[in-house]
Amino acid sequence: MARARQERAEITRQAILDGAAIAFDRTGFHGTSLTDVAGRAGVTKGALYFHFSSKEAIARTLMDEQFQVSEGLPALAEPGLQTAIDLTHRMAFGLRSDIRVRAGIRLVIEFGSFTDPDPSPYNAWIDTSLSCLTPAQERGDILPSVDAHALSTMLVAAFSGIQVTSHVRTGRADLHARVIDLWKFTLPGIVPADRVSRFDPAGSPECRSELGLSAPDSARTPDSAPAPTA
Repeated sequence: MARARQERAEITRQAILDGAAIAFDRTGFHGTSLTDVAGRAGVTKGALYFHFSSKEAIARTLMDEQFQVSEGLPALAEPGLQTAIDLTHRMAFGLRSDIRVRAGIRLVIEFGSFTDPDPSPYNAWIDTSLSCLTPAQERGDILPSVDAHALSTMLVAAFSGIQVTSHVRTGRADLHARVIDLWKFTLPGIVPADRVSRFDPAGSPECRSELGLSAPDSARTPDSAPAPTA
């Protein structure tokens, strides 16, 4: 009986997060009320308050979920530069396919912008990137002259701007192509010339297979991405 209650409670909690994700993705944090969340989740406000103390608590939970993309890093024997590349494609895939990822990223941007800015989500992303780039540099895959922390900071800022621009211009239809561009233009400046060919800006074969991404045309230029679908 207790287990059944726990399972029902978890189902309700997930429904609340799903409903909140839809609302936050469409109207943002300030444009969403708890009534909106409860309505989209199909629950009463009492059930909502049982699981979450406030709208901000729901938002924080959705933002925290964005870091699950890096949960597998400690299990990797040798995280490195290709790992960092793959992580950007995993995040891009999540933004295109998962409403909770989209809502979480929108909330991160809202909370990290101009009104009471919170840098902690960006700092966490930077730390994740650094956990890949530091061992890569120790192995000689990144030039010793490169400041790995500064590089991590730049990559997080670049990805954040790329995904927003892609969202506005194409509804993120070209996001993977733009991430490929990011790495195509970055790798020659940070990797020894004789090692650049070891790294695939389009993601490792394993990553592409897992996400269902086809290998891109190597001759594609930044301006030749496919037109967005209606």
